[in-house]
Amino acid sequence: MLLNVDQRKKTEIEYYDKRAKDWKGDLTAKKKQGDFEGFSPIDLSSYQFCYELLKKNCKGKKVLDYGCGNGVHSVVPIIWGAEKVIGIDLSEASLRIAREKIQKEGLGDKVEFMAMDCEKLAFPDNSFDIIFDGGTFSSLDLNLALPELARVLKPDGLLLGIETFGHNPITNLKRKINKISGKRTGWAAEHILRMENLKKAKDYFNNIEVYYFHLISWLAFPFLGLPGSKILLKTLEGLDRFFLTIPFLRKYSFKVVFVFSWPRKYKNV
Repeated sequence: MLLNVDQRKKTEIEYYDKRAKDWKGDLTAKKKQGDFEGFSPIDLSSYQFCYELLKKNCKGKKVLDYGCGNGVHSVVPIIWGAEKVIGIDLSEASLRIAREKIQKEGLGDKVEFMAMDCEKLAFPDNSFDIIFDGGTFSSLDLNLALPELARVLKPDGLLLGIETFGHNPITNLKRKINKISGKRTGWAAEHILRMENLKKAKDYFNNIEVYYFHLISWLAFPFLGLPGSKILLKTLEGLDRFFLTIPFLRKYSFKVVFVFSWPRKYKNV
């Protein structure tokens, strides 16, 4: 058990430990091999795009699965030729699930999981070619996390991530409801990635690329798994592609995929 974590982090750990235990008892979620939301991320165009970027860049590389949770993304880089994947998380219950998955896959020599604070990385400078973030930022203080990410990323490395975006008033209302019902922690509900966080990232990375998804197709998410739901999803994603050609609307996307590269090792460089 990690010591010396503050109350904010203890609350996040307790929340994700509980979700991990609930997930372990949910045969439907286990059958789908999905994340804690109960469906496979690869159903979504945002994750398909993000994975395609990962596939193009991970061969022969050392990858950090940043805030790996139950390991839903951890095997993917190995399948596409990564040399090594290290997954880190503070939730011991989530890490136990991740380790069980890796043992079943027979990949224990290529994938390693560690209990570690994402804001205080215990790795030397320039440790990773690729850092993959599958939705961890909302649980963190990015003022602490971003400089650490830049520090452990190699000069020619990539920080590749997918995050929920925080400007859509309808989805923001849903997050407030989730907070009240206990489906999100207060910190995570209030610290969804926003435009100002992307601007802040420029203090630590010279190159910032952002791609926007699910302006309206998020409406299909609650129905995924039901008959005809994938047709509905693809139809709405097609409309997304049209509407997201309008710059003003992009900030209201539900998901963003981003690539940060050429880290500034010091803020003012």
